[in-house]
Amino acid sequence: CAWSIERPPGDTAGCTFCHTSSEERCSTCHQRHQFDPKVARHAEQCKTCHWGKDHRDWEAYDIGLHGVVYQVNKWDPKQFDWTKKLADADYVGPTCQYCHMRGGHHNVQRFGTVYTSMGMSMADRGAPIWKEKRDRWTSVCDDCHSPRFARENLQALDESVKDAGLKYRETFKVAEDLIKDGVADPMPKDLCPDWSGQHIWSLKIGAYHDGPEYGGKTGESGEFRMSNCTDVERLCFESVGYFQTYIFKGMAHGSWNDATYSDGSFGMDRWLVNVKQDASQARRLAALEKKVGVTWVPESFWKTGEWLDQLTGPYIVKNHPGKTIFDLCPDPGWLDTHHAPAEE
Repeated sequence: CAWSIERPPGDTAGCTFCHTSSEERCSTCHQRHQFDPKVARHAEQCKTCHWGKDHRDWEAYDIGLHGVVYQVNKWDPKQFDWTKKLADADYVGPTCQYCHMRGGHHNVQRFGTVYTSMGMSMADRGAPIWKEKRDRWTSVCDDCHSPRFARENLQALDESVKDAGLKYRETFKVAEDLIKDGVADPMPKDLCPDWSGQHIWSLKIGAYHDGPEYGGKTGESGEFRMSNCTDVERLCFESVGYFQTYIFKGMAHGSWNDATYSDGSFGMDRWLVNVKQDASQARRLAALEKKVGVTWVPESFWKTGEWLDQLTGPYIVKNHPGKTIFDLCPDPGWLDTHHAPAEE
């Protein structure tokens, strides 16, 4: 992720220890010094990586109904016989492995739904293209529940994510209008360059917000920031990156309290109100400054500092003037969203 790529290594230990060779090694789940399938079948094996603000899997499972059943019964071999292969497992409640690696299948995404990007993508989840994935998802629930129960819960998940999307689009629109009207403080041009070496608004992701008011050329994309940006911008990021993820993860794992109170839907409410309040104050201040003839000059600490100078953006600007990371990496692979045509 961009906010990890640009930062010094000491800032992102929690990212790099998982998103490097750890996710490719058998020993990450099977444990190097034991390599015992019985150990790998325990839900806790997923906990090291799959928890936290932006991928709240363990918390959602652990405090949900399924997690409670697991925690109070996992010591009883009659309820959880770890010697059995996953294909033969008849647990009293599901583990992470039982659902996501059903039958021992190691492609965990095979039993996902259409919720790409951890539930943050806006998609028509009833479209025919997703039917196979959704049928496969509900087929796992059918092991213990009725097909109707499984589909009703999937529908509840759909509705929760749809409502979250409404809040985020409103939050985003308030922030976008500040940028377009030039009253956000600071504007992209007044910041330290983003990790790619540019000054484009970070929430302008993809090639669908063309215009110089966003800071880039036609078709150019911004790159997410979670620091050194306006408070409104950060709140937008956290609204979708954290709270909407809480909602999705909570509903998907039967942790409805997590989806609502624990910074889920109620958290998105707070952040939407905060963004509106900040935007209102910014506009009033801009109007007053214009009336009294004040020309605001952004503070230099937005552009440079001991920590900011360690980021990749300043390094590229200093050592490769006129270039971006996309020029320096002509085949960026998964990063190549920058110059994608709008129709894609």
